[in-house]
Amino acid sequence: MNMRHPRNPTPAGRFERRASRDPLTQTALRQGYERSLALANAKALAGDRVEAERHFQQAEHYLRSLEERAA
Repeated sequence: MNMRHPRNPTPAGRFERRASRDPLTQTALRQGYERSLALANAKALAGDRVEAERHFQQAEHYLRSLEERAA
């Protein structure tokens, strides 16, 4: 293993939820939706249309996931 480029450069615990393969809870999905929507609106107000669209798409993903979970 090359010590200059470690295999996992992310801090321990940062992606702990993903590593354990636990599904996101409804609360986490809702928080992700709200966070993405807030970021999208902030980017839109700042005039960054590309980043705003990216965050709107992410918010839509969280919303679809919430709707699937509710069904």
